Amino acid sequence: MDPDEHTVAESLQSSGYKTGIFGKWHLGDCYPMRPQDQGFQEVLIHRGGGLAQPADPLENNDRYTNPILFNESGAAVQTKGYCTDVYFDAAMEFITRQSASDSPFFVYLATNAPHGPYHDVPENLRAHYMTKNLVFGLHQDKIPKNPQWIADMQDRLARIAAMITNEDQNVGRLVEYLKANGLLENTLIIRMNDNGPNTSRFVGEMVGNKTHVFEGGLRSPCWLHWPAKIPAGMQVNELSAHIDIMPTILEACGAEQGEHALDGHSLLGLFLDPENTDLPERPIVIQSHRGPEVVRYHHCMLRRGDWKIVHPSGFGKLTFEGEPEFRLHNLAEDPMEMVDLAAENPEMLAVLRAEYDAWFDDVSTSRPNNFAPPRIIIGTEHEPETHLTRQDWLGESWGAGSTGHWIVQVPEPITADIEVIFPPDRCSAQGAVQMTIGDQLVKASTLSHSRIFESVPIPAGEIRLEATRKESEIETSAYQIILRTDR
Repeated sequence: MDPDEHTVAESLQSSGYKTGIFGKWHLGDCYPMRPQDQGFQEVLIHRGGGLAQPADPLENNDRYTNPILFNESGAAVQTKGYCTDVYFDAAMEFITRQSASDSPFFVYLATNAPHGPYHDVPENLRAHYMTKNLVFGLHQDKIPKNPQWIADMQDRLARIAAMITNEDQNVGRLVEYLKANGLLENTLIIRMNDNGPNTSRFVGEMVGNKTHVFEGGLRSPCWLHWPAKIPAGMQVNELSAHIDIMPTILEACGAEQGEHALDGHSLLGLFLDPENTDLPERPIVIQSHRGPEVVRYHHCMLRRGDWKIVHPSGFGKLTFEGEPEFRLHNLAEDPMEMVDLAAENPEMLAVLRAEYDAWFDDVSTSRPNNFAPPRIIIGTEHEPETHLTRQDWLGESWGAGSTGHWIVQVPEPITADIEVIFPPDRCSAQGAVQMTIGDQLVKASTLSHSRIFESVPIPAGEIRLEATRKESEIETSAYQIILRTDR
């Protein structure tokens, strides 16, 4: 995330709230993009997009139980317990300290589970779900007539269900904690998730899953619980999206949004005064695909009310070929998006496509060099030890055989000890290591999966960093690079 953005944590902190994040951040692991740089006073997070991903320290050993996490000072914290339990425990400890001093608090608690890999889940819950026929719930045309496939899918779905149930139990534990401490009545709890399921699972009268731009991949449950203000059992059907959450929280807390304009609108009026709301009818756009550039019309959808256009050109592709072929659906009549109305309703198609173009033009010109990734800044007092991981590199993928590099900003010339770490499973014998730092090339040989280069001068400016290890004619890019300065 661009560090110039103004977060909900920054707004609430300036309004007197204590702010804490526990779990997943996924908006940058290095200064100035860490949560502690963006308004969070207390931090306990994993790096990157999830545990057991390339931002993890190797010592974590791809585990969800007893994970190594990181706090607001950037220090590693060895925790004890299953990751989701750890996040909820830390959040409740944070709330206890704030309520003891009568401070209002904001907790952002984003779990990395349910998510792959699925090897590390609460065993008692996995065993329970192994007694259920979970594969039967899939679309029958998606089930190969292969006993091993069915057994493997049953195990995977049992592990996912165990992760979900564990999270549900923790939500209940948090609610009981707030109730026991007299905090439940005037605490706003917002419960939601980020996308549809990551396998073919039940999605009601919809189709699609994670990475799809059909409703089954996009629709998210969203519950608001605030006994002092919101009557139990209310259901609000107006079209809303993730962009509405921040203005809703700020209105509920009486906090100012700052100088930055917000794209969303507060939903609070829908709950507090359903007959008198000024929520405008507006289009909601989702566009999501891989690659360094956002491509007009690529893997996107726009919805206004029940009308929706969709161009499912592929999440994993960098672009698409030819002219976009938008589909048009009326979700009130066709929730499964089976009937394409584009040919018989070209006027509605043209209106929605023009709204998409207006949206794309707006988000594409909001700042100079709009789609350039924000730069990691090294050599400052804010972060004397910078961990560069594949999560943040410019490369084709995270895979073991992929290549990539980092571009960092150096405010003034520095000297650093640089540790280059390679995947251990690709380092079995003597290997030749070389690292480029801008125009500078350093070389060494090593038997180990890591190598430290001491007192390396790094000039000021935008610097490209890259490191490779060659062993038996096989070249491997760095897993991580750690820069330590004397700041």
